[in-house]
Amino acid sequence: MLDRFRAAQAGGIALLRQLAEDGQLPEPWPFSDINARPGFSKALRAAGAPAVIAEYKRASPSRGVINLELTPADVARMYADGGAACFSVLTERQHFQGDLRFLSDMAFAGRPMLRKDFLLDPLQVVETAATPASALLLIMRMFDGPAQVREMLDACRQFELEAVCEVFDEADLDIAREAGAEIIQVNNRDLDKLVTDLGISRRLAPRKKDGELWISASGLEAPEQLNEMADLGFDAVLIGTSLMCQTDPGAALKKLAAVAQTRNAK
Repeated sequence: MLDRFRAAQAGGIALLRQLAEDGQLPEPWPFSDINARPGFSKALRAAGAPAVIAEYKRASPSRGVINLELTPADVARMYADGGAACFSVLTERQHFQGDLRFLSDMAFAGRPMLRKDFLLDPLQVVETAATPASALLLIMRMFDGPAQVREMLDACRQFELEAVCEVFDEADLDIAREAGAEIIQVNNRDLDKLVTDLGISRRLAPRKKDGELWISASGLEAPEQLNEMADLGFDAVLIGTSLMCQTDPGAALKKLAAVAQTRNAK
């Protein structure tokens, strides 16, 4: 599956390289000193565990079409009202029917946004910096070792973007740490079978180190699951499909966001 995602990036990367040669790469999003790029990890920590990153996701390889009826702006309003600490926005076109423009469509809601895509080249960091996103996803096993990841992390720092380093197992985690990752996202999905297993988060959770921010992603849909992830030490959860399948994603989100509110009120 990751090979398919990697192949789908070739055309976009080639275009960015041509733009770079022509001196026409997009400029960074015009944030000001007063209105800076919102802090992704800061928002998650402020919300308290388990902070919810709510995802705008129109389709996926495992589910096909999920929800094409609700626009990015519709969902941004629902998620903001429902208590999302941050948004995750699918921008990959071929397999997820995403679009980079969705980030600007959802920015009005004022939540830090994660660009979720299959990014491989530092020029894609430049491309992301030209949007209002606050963070981007880096999937460890799409890179040939920590040196390539470190190159992407260095590019992120140039533009004050945060990097969410996604891992599926212990080997991925070792690569992320050697590269200098600060945000670790544990993906509970088996990419070969396209099924989810929260046992992945349960197994990796004891390896969390002080100072790291950990996110559990995929297969989460019930309050008791969020409570368990918080008990394991996860700071946040990323939830997409189970929300986007609902007629009112915001109402579904509100029940899940209440978990952190209840835990932190004690």
